[in-house]
Amino acid sequence: MSRQILYLAIPLLCLFAAIISGLLGPRIGRVNAHRAAIGGVGLAFILSSIVAIDVYFGNTFNGTVYTWATSGDVRFEVGFLIDPLSAVMMVVVTFVSLMVHIYTIGYMAEDPGYTRFFGYIALFTFAMLMLVMSNNFLQLFFGWEGVGLVSYLLIGFWYERESAIRANLKAFLVNRVGDFGFLLGIGAVLALFGSLDYATVFAAAPSSEGLSLVDPFGNEWHWITVICLLLFVGAMGKSAQVPLHVWLPDSMEGPTPISALIHAATMVTAGIFLIARMSPLFELSRTALSVVLIIGALTALLMALVALVQTDIKRVVAYSTLSQLGYMTVALGASAYSVAIFHLATHAFFKALLFLAAGSVIIAMHHEQDMRRMGGLRKSMPITYLTCVIGSLALAGVPPFAGFFSKDAIIEAVHLSTTPGAGFAYVAVLVGVVLTAFYSFRLVFMTFHGVPRMDEQTRSHLHESPRVVTVPLILLAIPSVIAGALLVEPALTGTLFGSSVVTPEGSVGHGPAGALAMLAHAPFSAPLWLALAGILVAWLFYCARPEWPGWVAKRLRVVVWVLEHKFGFDELYQRVFADGSRALGETLWRWGDRRLIDGLMVNGTAAVVVRASVLFRRVQSGLVYHYAFAMIIGLVGLMSWLLFR
Repeated sequence: MSRQILYLAIPLLCLFAAIISGLLGPRIGRVNAHRAAIGGVGLAFILSSIVAIDVYFGNTFNGTVYTWATSGDVRFEVGFLIDPLSAVMMVVVTFVSLMVHIYTIGYMAEDPGYTRFFGYIALFTFAMLMLVMSNNFLQLFFGWEGVGLVSYLLIGFWYERESAIRANLKAFLVNRVGDFGFLLGIGAVLALFGSLDYATVFAAAPSSEGLSLVDPFGNEWHWITVICLLLFVGAMGKSAQVPLHVWLPDSMEGPTPISALIHAATMVTAGIFLIARMSPLFELSRTALSVVLIIGALTALLMALVALVQTDIKRVVAYSTLSQLGYMTVALGASAYSVAIFHLATHAFFKALLFLAAGSVIIAMHHEQDMRRMGGLRKSMPITYLTCVIGSLALAGVPPFAGFFSKDAIIEAVHLSTTPGAGFAYVAVLVGVVLTAFYSFRLVFMTFHGVPRMDEQTRSHLHESPRVVTVPLILLAIPSVIAGALLVEPALTGTLFGSSVVTPEGSVGHGPAGALAMLAHAPFSAPLWLALAGILVAWLFYCARPEWPGWVAKRLRVVVWVLEHKFGFDELYQRVFADGSRALGETLWRWGDRRLIDGLMVNGTAAVVVRASVLFRRVQSGLVYHYAFAMIIGLVGLMSWLLFR
């Protein structure tokens, strides 16, 4: 019983912190509001760490906390599944959230919505914890929609800006597309298995592998494949996979702390967590795995290409998030679920670090985000510079930083995969290594190296950010260096996640599993040299030969234009779906509402009544002989009908 109270306390601490700082913030003041929020999330992190240690010693839990409703044999419950997968997610989510909360004190110090922002991010953490701790699809959907709702509020936090309102509406609508598929998938699970409990569904899944249905076009589909594809549609929306990725770069309209929270360890990784949790289902559908693999490869490659031409410092990091989510999805499609979550964990640290470092630069530059107006900041901001370099090295996959171990494991798993599409995915992730290293250090060199390109007033006020900003950077830089080496062996041998994810034979590779062995093998593998080549090219373009980017851009004008327009996804959706919906609505209003309903049915009926009344009014003259004549005519007509019928 004590364990259940401990598990329940972790999300509820974040919920109470959100209520206190969000609703009571204006009354208790800024300091008490952020103390409540940080205290709640900090305690949740400590308790999550205790739970993770407890799980490491074999103490797992799967049980119901509260029964919400019962319909026939179906129970709708709130329950927790505490196993190695959820324990890792709980620690990562609460740690990154805690760092973001602390960082927010400095970043949002002058914002009038200070207490409201703390309420939102604490509520966001609560929803994410409910998602990763759930043991059934109902609670999973609650947490899923919770992070979606709070992300809408956070992306549009500066609601005075029209661009922020457009961005949060875009995120909301695109996620509704994914969530519709997700909800259909949950409905299909309930229809096939008669339960929403994970354990019940997973136990019954193998016996349902051969069951199929026929669509209206006569095509036969396996039920498991349909369920997996529908669930993956939900994951595509939340984890921003092509073609449902367009909302994530625009979410940069929100304050930088929420950019770090959404893009690092919480909302966008929910889809990755979902597929890993559903691994017993996905392993029964080769078709679904192939779709996951190809979509992930396309996302990893295409979004890395778009990142090459971005000039907004936050958007570079945003597109790198898209690309890295593609890597995780590729690992899922290759059945390397433990490797995908391993990369999710390491990515959470260095991506949060990069976003917060970008925010530190933005503070120093008085909210200037264009890298073309930066340069030479490393002397004025040494801590931010060093932590940004660490994050970039981890992102590029350079040993011994965290990203090297997880990214190398993904590439190895894809190389060995027999899932259809694995060959294309392997090429995509290898090309992505070069592109990732290039755009990561393009950001470093344009921002911190070279001659200063800002105006004189900004240059004269440049200084390092306060400790409330730099301390979270340092604390995130530490796991960005060591987390990969600490987790790689248990992740690749299966001991980190145990039976909480399926680990098919050979899915995580046959190469060296230990940190030292991988480091020794690195000089003989392609990814290391590809990463170093990307860094070298970035140095040549933006340090040694700064005139080269302009020269290349002129000769590859068409390619640059395509990348600057992000392959036309936004324009396509704007013209087909947004403008198309408005045109359809205007047509229905003009022809359906005005002409058919108002014109023909409402006003037309009234006009018929008026004209009929005018006609009948002439008959009602008030003269007796007119009425007598009408009666005679009627009598003659009736008698004629009786005689000749």
